[in-house]
Amino acid sequence: MIPLSEPTYLILLALIKEPTHGYGIIKAISEVSEGQYEIAPGTLYGVLKNIEKQKLIEVVGVDLDNRKKKIYAITDAGKEALIDEQRRYEKLLLFTYKLNGEG
Repeated sequence: MIPLSEPTYLILLALIKEPTHGYGIIKAISEVSEGQYEIAPGTLYGVLKNIEKQKLIEVVGVDLDNRKKKIYAITDAGKEALIDEQRRYEKLLLFTYKLNGEG
């Protein structure tokens, strides 16, 4: 598996609990990271388009009451990619601790 970019990882993570629209993804990432990570709308929609092509997410609806915003959900392939990336991060942290003599 090719490592996920940081924006891709954060978007998939934001969608793990429930489907939402683009602004909901931006808000979830900002809230959970306490403002440490901000994804600009231009970046977000480019990444959404790309990871939809990769079948990591899918459009599951359109909010007609809210300017026809697309509602995105993570797919099984997206969940698998997210889990693989989490495992990769865990290994990197373990290597870091070992190199620093902490583990």
